[in-house]
This record gives sequence, C-alpha cells and structure tokens, in this order.
Amino acid sequence: MPQYVQFRLPDVGEGLTEADIVDWRVAVGDTVTVNQEIVEIETAKSLVELPSPHAGVVSELLAAVGDTVEVGSPIIVIDTDPGGAPAADDAPAAIADGGPSVAQDPSPGEGGSSGEAAPSGTAAGEGETSGGVLVGYGTKHASAARRPRKAATAVPPEAEPAEPPAEAPAAPAQAAPSGDEPAARTERPAVHVLAKPPVRKLAKDLGIDLSRVPGTGPGGIVTRADVLSAAERSAPEKLVKNEGDDRPWLDGGTVSADGRQTRVPVRSVRARTAEAMVASAFTAPHVTVFVTVDVTKTMRLVERLKADRDFADVRVTPLLVAAKALILAIRQRPMISAAWDDDTQEIVYKHYINLGIAAATPRGLIVPNIKDAHRLSMHELAEGIADLTSTARAGKTQPADMADGTVTITNVGIFGIDTGTPILNPGESAILAFGAIAERPWVHKGKIKPRWVTQLALSVDHRLVDGELASRVLHDVARVMEEPSQGLVWG
Repeated sequence: MPQYVQFRLPDVGEGLTEADIVDWRVAVGDTVTVNQEIVEIETAKSLVELPSPHAGVVSELLAAVGDTVEVGSPIIVIDTDPGGAPAADDAPAAIADGGPSVAQDPSPGEGGSSGEAAPSGTAAGEGETSGGVLVGYGTKHASAARRPRKAATAVPPEAEPAEPPAEAPAAPAQAAPSGDEPAARTERPAVHVLAKPPVRKLAKDLGIDLSRVPGTGPGGIVTRADVLSAAERSAPEKLVKNEGDDRPWLDGGTVSADGRQTRVPVRSVRARTAEAMVASAFTAPHVTVFVTVDVTKTMRLVERLKADRDFADVRVTPLLVAAKALILAIRQRPMISAAWDDDTQEIVYKHYINLGIAAATPRGLIVPNIKDAHRLSMHELAEGIADLTSTARAGKTQPADMADGTVTITNVGIFGIDTGTPILNPGESAILAFGAIAERPWVHKGKIKPRWVTQLALSVDHRLVDGELASRVLHDVARVMEEPSQGLVWG
C-alpha cells in the first residue's frame, strides 16, 4: 500500500516564523532520494535549499512558487512506498494525518558583498517532519537539475496512469470527493505542472511560465486556452520587461493595466532589512565622525601583496587593509566592541571581533560577518572576505553567518562614493564607511604632490560610545591606513 508522508517547513535558524517558496526542484511524479534538494525558500535573511528527509515519489506539492508559508505547515507529500497498490482513499487519509493542506495560490509572488549550515537530523515521526531537523541541510552537492518526470498525473496521488489521458479516467475521484475530504482539495490545481507537449511548446513560444498558470483541464492539466488567457493577462508585464534587459527586481510584482507601474510585495530580506534599519535609526542615537587620509603607502602595500606568491591564491584589495586596520584599532580600544541590552538594561562588552561586511544584493542588504576575525592572519582574513563575498553573491548566506556581529565595514568606495553616514547594524555599536580612493593633490613633506587619498566615516551608538572614543578609534584606523607598518607595532 502507498505510504504518504508530509514534509513540513522547518525553522532553518534563529526562530524564523515563515518563508517564501522561491523554486520547486521537483514536480508531482518525480522520484526523490534522501538529502536530495527539493525546494528553495527565502527567509527573512537568506536563500536556503531544503533537502528531502524521505525517499519516494512526489505525490503532491502543497505550496506554489511565490507563496509565503508558516513554519510547521506541510509543503509536500511523498509516497515512500510507491510500489504498493494504491487505494482510492489512501491519499486523503494521509493528508488528514499530517494536518490540513495549505491552499494553493497559482498567482505570481518577487547590489555588495557571506555560510555555516544548520545541523542535520532525521525525520521526526510518521507522516511529518519536525521543524527543527533537516537531513543534510545546507550542503549543496550538484546543480539543481530536475529529474525526468514520470507519466503526467491528475492531482490525486492515488491515480497514476501511464500517460496523461485525453479524458482523465481519474475524473470520478475528482468529481466525487469522499465525505472526509473537503471539495476544495479536489479542485486545487497541481503545481509544476501538468501539460501536454503542444501546450508546453505554446507556452515556451509565448514566454509564459507554466508554473504560474492555473490548469482548468481534467485533473488540473493546463490547456491551450489556459496558456492563451495567461498570455493576454501578461501583456502589460511584457511591455515593461521587454523595454530593456532582464529586471529581476520586478519578479513577483503586479503590473498596472497601462504597463507604467509595477507593485512588488515587500517581503523576506528586503522587509527584514527595512525593519532592522528603522529600529536602529530610531533606537540608537547615531553620531558620525570623519577623517580624510593619505593612503599612498596602503596602495603600495596592496601592490606588493598582489605580487607576493604567498597571496597568489587570494584577492588583495584596499578593503583588506582597511579591515585589518579596524581590527587593530578595536584591539587598541576594546571598549567600542559592545552592545546595548534593552531588556536587562546592561552593556554587553564583547571580547571578540566578528567583522561584518555590508553586502547589497538584489534581494536587499545583508551583513554577514567573519567569525573571530581578530584571530586571523592577513592571508586568512583575505580568504574570509572572499568566501563571504562569493557566498553572498550566490544568495547562499545562512542565518548563522549574519548572527552575533560586533562591528561592520560598508565599502561605499566601490561605487565611487567619497563617504557617507551609515546606519548601525542592530546589536552593534560601530560601523565604518570606507570611501573611494582617488589620486589628489596633497601636501606631503612640505610640497604639493599627487597622493592617493580616501575618506573614512565611523558611525557609533552614542549611548555606548562617546565622541572621544569614536574619534580615537577612527584616528587609529587612519594611522594604519596611512602607515601600514604601524600595524606591526600594534599587532
């Protein structure tokens, strides 16, 4: 007999309560193995790929791409014994065991520079998986290629014909639901996606995403009429997106009838960033101090390190020297490494440096941090920055990588910006803005010479850091940037 189990959306870290379905890597009828990546979700902090805790055949997808799903809600049904003889009412019973299904919603849902995976686990019990355990979570083994589908099916997992029939034999199960299964369940369209080859070709030719087209045919099959109707509805969207290059920031938006506006829901990383920045700006009294510094010797050091074979395997930039200078300055004046605890009305002094690098991504601002950066050599710090950057660009930064930061650098100079007044990352007392480095006329040893110059700005939480301490820390950073050999004295 088929054995249907549900996989519930787990909490992938830090008490998150919901996540958006970004992409299904499997479809109804696909065979899955334990630890195979089956779905990509976006939490308030990062993109996460979830592995399957069960092996078997996908019987039903309970959430559509773009849906926001609460932690603990079932998102997929897997038949762990697909060789058994199906019974007419097995699937409803299995879903009842795992709790109510999530209603399907076929409608669509939506630049800088860091990962530590959550712990692995096993299935928690029959018919569902505990939100706190993931089998092989966080490990990416191969590109997410979809497995070949089995023959197309109607939505109910109890009926698996060899090929999609013209008039589905499983229709009786659709037309007459059992008394213990709501009628809404039989009317829900399948996700990822039942359609005949000519319909798929038509959708491809018209540029229509079949996963966003509700099927009205037998068993939820997408018909030619469904595709043509979707093409007509998407005409304004095409008007917007065909004007230029691809615009990923418009994904999941609703386009106005005249095509002149797109409204995109604020969710996930962007929403969390907005909340955190508003809370920081209106909770911590910000003070910013500035300094302009001659970094000609830093630029020479960067060139020497680039030519050093010991650094041949890492990328050396002025940001690396700035990061090291900030670490050395905090070691000189550790009082600045602190946080204000509103709940206990205490100041928490941190005897370590988790160095954050602000990263602007298409999904919003994130601040992953390099753990225990004060313990790292120059080469190890360069490796940490490179790993953090590549992970952020790939959208794979994990919640643990953004937790427990102590100080942050935001490198506005890469955009040609001289300086700024950055907002503190919540839970931290200082953030350094590193401006653009440009060759300028500068008085050096009594003569005006062309020198490499940059501006640094340090924002601090004035509850914790007064003007004297902020100025001294920024002055120390500038000293190392101006004369890198000073780092040998402090190091």
